[in-house]
Amino acid sequence: MLEVKLHNLKLKNPVMTASGTFGYGEEFADFIDISRLGGIVVKGTTGERRQGNPYPRMAETPSGMLNAVGLQNVGVDSFCDKVYHRIKDIDTNIIVNVSGSSIEEYCEVASKINALENIPAIELNISCPNVKKGGMGFGTNPEMAAQVVGAVRKVYDKTLIVKLTPNVTSIVDIAKAVEDAGADSVSLINTMLGMAIDVEKRRPYLSTITGGLSGPCVKPVAVRMVWQVAHAVKIPVVGLGGISCANDALEFLMAGATAIEVGTANFIDPTVTVKIVEGLEEYCNRHGIKDINEIIGII
Repeated sequence: MLEVKLHNLKLKNPVMTASGTFGYGEEFADFIDISRLGGIVVKGTTGERRQGNPYPRMAETPSGMLNAVGLQNVGVDSFCDKVYHRIKDIDTNIIVNVSGSSIEEYCEVASKINALENIPAIELNISCPNVKKGGMGFGTNPEMAAQVVGAVRKVYDKTLIVKLTPNVTSIVDIAKAVEDAGADSVSLINTMLGMAIDVEKRRPYLSTITGGLSGPCVKPVAVRMVWQVAHAVKIPVVGLGGISCANDALEFLMAGATAIEVGTANFIDPTVTVKIVEGLEEYCNRHGIKDINEIIGII
């Protein structure tokens, strides 16, 4: 009933987790049966270990949050040597979010992940607003986006999902560029660039001044962008941005997303992903839908 497909990647249902909000999956094992999800996207992985940005790097905002974590992670070698062996047998699709400061770093990380048998896909992050070099810089220009995707495509032969930034004039242009360069799927949206000020202390809440805005407040923008991109490209679209219940997920699916990712809501309710799976099942049963693909892109 709920099975969907991203290129060659089969998902038992459309519900996945968003990078940076679910750790490496094992952190949530006490709360849910992770194998019930269509997939998990583990935290952003770079060539070298990163400590991330100085604190404070998270701030609550109305209907959302700002973060400037800055891709804190153990680095690709440590992931391959230590983390991979702990998570490789989870009965779901394990997808690694790949980040970098240069095309060479993206290729290095992607190549090393390519050698891991139980990792069937990567999510190429060309859209992070919280790093000084690389990240969002690659994702705001169609030519640069195509260049990094094309380079990674040469060293990576499994399912390649490219994560897009909303901080652009035309996200459709970026989506078309990465599709032409060899992307198998696109995921959107990453966080929107935002800022909040502590008026009593007269300074920004975040050490980096600006950060990535996520949560329910970005959902209408995300749904609109998913709808635009889904009508412009032939590859599958993964939707994310403010999803916290099954109805939110259904909006994205009807707008054209083949699958969805849940991010900020994991911090509020660590069981939310399974609740969304159950909500999708209930919706399909209530409406006599035998295959979730019947409603994908109906808007």
